[in-house]
Amino acid sequence: MGNLFFDNNFLKLIGIFLRSTGVSAAVFFLTLIFAVPLALIICCGRLSKFVLISKITNAFLLIIRGTPLMLQLIFVYFAPAYIFKASLDRFVAAIIAMVINYACYFAEIYRGGIQSIPVGQYEAAKVLGFTKWQTFFRIVIPQVIKKIIPAMGNEVITLVKDTALVQVIGVAELFHAAQTQSGRLVSVLPLFFAGLIYFIMNYIVSKTFDTVEKKLAYYK
Repeated sequence: MGNLFFDNNFLKLIGIFLRSTGVSAAVFFLTLIFAVPLALIICCGRLSKFVLISKITNAFLLIIRGTPLMLQLIFVYFAPAYIFKASLDRFVAAIIAMVINYACYFAEIYRGGIQSIPVGQYEAAKVLGFTKWQTFFRIVIPQVIKKIIPAMGNEVITLVKDTALVQVIGVAELFHAAQTQSGRLVSVLPLFFAGLIYFIMNYIVSKTFDTVEKKLAYYK
């Protein structure tokens, strides 16, 4: 193993890690792209004045937040085969499960941000002639974004690490590749490489949210 850095094993390892990191990055970005807007829809359902919609949404949130993400991944991948007799691509199943899971967590963060806005601001907007949509997008949303940035940052960092869970349905992401290569080479070095890559990804995410938070610091 001392010659790992000087033979073809190292070059092969780098290639495998680059491909698997690409898979993890794809899971991360696709989950984020679809979960952020879906969360707003779920949040609206949770805050709906229609009791039935609110209760159904709340029950859905309880189920998703109350069960492990790993179990949800397995369910989304295997359920279509049992219910519809149709198979679902592993990667697609992973994205669907991840999006639904994180949309629910994001929705609760949105809800907390929206409910933290004083009622007086809504009343003032109404007096000034703002419509409900204008009040929401021009007054409420800018303040909510500022308030939820720290909580969203924490969830997105967790998302980076949770991409490792998609291996449970056979998606060859970063940690899956690290485990496989660690067993093949009988070395913990691939696991350290994976840990370093996760750290770099989370460092980038953390700094990005810090920058956004500073940009919005003018909005007290």
